[in-house]
Amino acid sequence: MVILSFIIFINSCVLLPINCGNRNDISAIRLTEIGQFGKLRKARDGVPAHFHTGIDIMRPGKNYSNEPISPVAEGKVISKRTDGPYAQIIVEHNLNSLIFWSLYEHISGIVVSVGDIVSPSKPIARFMNREELNVFGWQFDHFHFEILKIKPLPIKPDFKNQERFFNSYSLTCYTPEDLEKYYYDPLEFMRNNLHK
Repeated sequence: MVILSFIIFINSCVLLPINCGNRNDISAIRLTEIGQFGKLRKARDGVPAHFHTGIDIMRPGKNYSNEPISPVAEGKVISKRTDGPYAQIIVEHNLNSLIFWSLYEHISGIVVSVGDIVSPSKPIARFMNREELNVFGWQFDHFHFEILKIKPLPIKPDFKNQERFFNSYSLTCYTPEDLEKYYYDPLEFMRNNLHK
């Protein structure tokens, strides 16, 4: 039996994943102090030093109840993780024959499931609200956003995360070559592909 990967063919362009008025204006993206792509992250307990594989996007305003996060382009949800501050969605895209994957982590209020077709016109999740930040820590007052060149690593779902089928390469990028192999710089990618 052959299982074919389902890819969405679209003619649209990329929009910013945040609600910032003009989702074509890259200057609306604000990063955390250590949220730049490619920044060397220090080793910590159980995690070796590695390069930051995405960007950490700050909340665009003062909405601490339901600030939406939307996919950057049309696509299909291929993985969903729902465990607290590490909640994550991975979406597979085909943008004018360019296949890529977008990842959204440190999110909450997920409203999609694996297999759902998503569009930039509808949120898939939200930033953590004030109550969640008080529980998990205010260091999560952002979301981590990646654009992958290579399909994420397949993993087996577990009891807590029955729709988590893939994992990113985020903690295994130990060299600039690793980073270049697996990832696009999200700001550069969006700048080059934003709807004009």
